[in-house]
Amino acid sequence: MSARDAAARDVVRKLAKGSLLSRLTGSRRQPLRLTAVPRDHVHGDRRAGDALLSGTFVCGPETLSLADLDFAAVGADGPVAEQLQGFSWLRDLAAAATREKGAKLAEAVVGRWLLAHGTRVDAAWRPELWGERILFWTAYAPYILSSTDSGYRSALLNTLARGARHLESNAERAPAGLKRVTAWAGAVAAALLVQGGVARVARAESGLGRALSSAQSDDGGLISRTPWEQALLVDRLGLLRSAYFAAKHTPPESFETAAAAALSALHGVILGDGGLSSWEGGNAGSSARLTAIVEGCGMRARPLRQPRGWGFHRLSALGTIVVMDAAPPPAAKTGSSGSASTLAFELSDGPQRLIVNCGGPGAGPTLMPPELVSALRTTAAHSTVTVADSNSTAILSDGTLGKGVTDVLIDRTEDNDSSRIEASHDGYSRSFGLTHRRSLVLGNDGKELRGIDELAPKGRRRSKDGTSFAIRFHLAHGIEPTITADGMGAILRSPSAPPWNFRSRGAAIGVEESLVVDGHGIPHRTMQLVINGEAAASGAEVHWQFRRSS
Repeated sequence: MSARDAAARDVVRKLAKGSLLSRLTGSRRQPLRLTAVPRDHVHGDRRAGDALLSGTFVCGPETLSLADLDFAAVGADGPVAEQLQGFSWLRDLAAAATREKGAKLAEAVVGRWLLAHGTRVDAAWRPELWGERILFWTAYAPYILSSTDSGYRSALLNTLARGARHLESNAERAPAGLKRVTAWAGAVAAALLVQGGVARVARAESGLGRALSSAQSDDGGLISRTPWEQALLVDRLGLLRSAYFAAKHTPPESFETAAAAALSALHGVILGDGGLSSWEGGNAGSSARLTAIVEGCGMRARPLRQPRGWGFHRLSALGTIVVMDAAPPPAAKTGSSGSASTLAFELSDGPQRLIVNCGGPGAGPTLMPPELVSALRTTAAHSTVTVADSNSTAILSDGTLGKGVTDVLIDRTEDNDSSRIEASHDGYSRSFGLTHRRSLVLGNDGKELRGIDELAPKGRRRSKDGTSFAIRFHLAHGIEPTITADGMGAILRSPSAPPWNFRSRGAAIGVEESLVVDGHGIPHRTMQLVINGEAAASGAEVHWQFRRSS
């Protein structure tokens, strides 16, 4: 232990024994205890855990030295600070170290947190941070409460109890959506696991029920329509289920229903490589971490087949998966990363991604300039139709979404030969008098995806001179396109799948530069297939096809 950590331990001991204890507990009663310790069934990232053991906290492209860690200086805002403050990294530490080895590091970091935030309510006491903190502190109590130092244990347990009481009064103030759900989930966990809290379980469960009702659509998807948030929702609810079982309480039926629906919606946006499809400024994430969440959450569910508010339709056949955005963008109040992606799709063949959207940094820190992050939310950054270089839904200067798509009509059918989605949106109706209709048909052998993009006239506002449009198909990183001699097709070669042939009927195909953001939030150069055309007053229609060569 460093001299700084030893000094920190001395101060924490004083907090637990001296007059400052009243600031942590409000009384001189015996220290509280946990009545049970949940088991986190989600395996952490061992590489991240090894980095912690070597003294480095890694969050995307950014790192922090634990030897110089000062929670007050790090603060509580931004991706790095929030991940550090939530203590989800304890999961990674446990993946890389035994309790004996990991506890020395974990307790030193917790001790520094107590010094910075244990005696006063500040930004680190935001309800969503306390909710996450309680879920992970209780699940990894053996790593943070192994110390024989009674002063440290007393300070930590009483601060935990104080944080739980703070949550009861403030969880409803957390922003609606995932953050409020996380806050109330922590309140329920504390009521179940912290001595003397059982009487408060019903109140916390009521708050969690309200938070889930306002955060989820009827189909289980978050109203933010953000896949990486959906994964976190499943993770939070899985941790809370473990708390219920550890405390020998039966979760409410409404909770179980909401949790299973959340998992079903998450399955609907997972591609063949086990990663997320890229929507709402997010990226594929870590397929290993996502798999760990899905397998460790303690629930089982099939992919959502008839999404409503969630809006992401999934077609699959013998290893070929298509995910299509068939709903309006999320309301501006649900987040700042909403994208103009209506009717875009992604395609994978087994573990190989073929057609993707450009993606974005998601919840992690990024070194990309703000103007690039903003550009990645545009319609042109998605595999769909762009009319006159405009967004189907406006992206305003403050980052929020403006006017555009308000209505998406969907018709989905399946038969013995194929699965079909036909959808249309009104995002170009006001400006150009055009409705975009897209039809996707996936053969049941998984070898062929046929598409039709139609721009149909609507209303009186039409251009007599024609309106330009572009149909974009962004290629995954590593896909090499070769245009055919007639200019009407392309061969797509990839590292992990047979070649796919792309054909367009009646329109030439071009290849342009593009970029794709990987699961670590790092952009990579790639290519895109582009069909350029002009819609006459009567509209336009383009047929195209992807077919696996073997």
